[in-house]
Amino acid sequence: MNAVLVVDKPQGMTSHDVVNRVRRILGERSVGHLGTLDPMATGVLPLVVGKLTRLAQFYTHSEKEYEGTIRFGFATDTYDADGMPATAIYDRLPSLEQVREAAARFRGVIQQVPPPFSAKKISGVPAYKLARKQREVELQPVEVEIKEFEILGLEGECASFRARVSSGTYMRSIAHEIGKVLGCGAHLASLRRTRVAEFCVTDACTLEQLEAAKADAAEAQTKGDDIFVHLRRVLPAFPSVTANDQIAAMIRAGRAVNLPEMSRAPKVKVFYGQNQLLCIADRVAGTLFHPKVVLAG
Repeated sequence: MNAVLVVDKPQGMTSHDVVNRVRRILGERSVGHLGTLDPMATGVLPLVVGKLTRLAQFYTHSEKEYEGTIRFGFATDTYDADGMPATAIYDRLPSLEQVREAAARFRGVIQQVPPPFSAKKISGVPAYKLARKQREVELQPVEVEIKEFEILGLEGECASFRARVSSGTYMRSIAHEIGKVLGCGAHLASLRRTRVAEFCVTDACTLEQLEAAKADAAEAQTKGDDIFVHLRRVLPAFPSVTANDQIAAMIRAGRAVNLPEMSRAPKVKVFYGQNQLLCIADRVAGTLFHPKVVLAG
């Protein structure tokens, strides 16, 4: 099976847990995800199946969108609601105007220190493993871009927000740092990812829906394609071209092909028929393209 699907990750599961569950449901060992979500978070988790796991290399810098809440009054050791309180509890809470002023400081290109409880590695060891052993964790700041960050409202101790950020951005760190700016401590109370690259929450299915669709497809002896993302929608920045039998055979053999209609594109998606993605091809010169990643045998 070669496919792309979007799972609405439930709270409490790791991204790896979801991958393992989908492997069992589909009966397919080769399944990967296009961007980790913390166990506390829910929402868009795009998965690639079969030979399409090789598409993951094109999503390492994907933009992401989130909705969530920040709770003011104390910080936690994990920077989110799963952690233990790491500061005193403050009774005096900020106003909506103060929260919005603090949030404005984090828009644009910033240097961000990842949370100590994260998968970032220190001398080859994930930071969270060191943090769990209460060993000192010193992570270097990384450059990220907060393209949009809007505080939608404030109810009691919790502010709701919407954000659009570059790959590698930790919303937990933003919540923690806003708490420091306001002097009252804060942590991420909830987080829902609503988009990764071209994959939106409206594309997503729950694990239960995937199981039901797989069972229905097996009973009807069909492929159950409705649950998967149509491959013509994948990597929209790359134009598509449909290969004839001769060109398809050359691509399967790893040979360069002439695509006259694609003289200006640096990369193209080559299809055989409507939904069989043969390869991602790089332009060598003029209209000559070489298959960089062959996805169909």
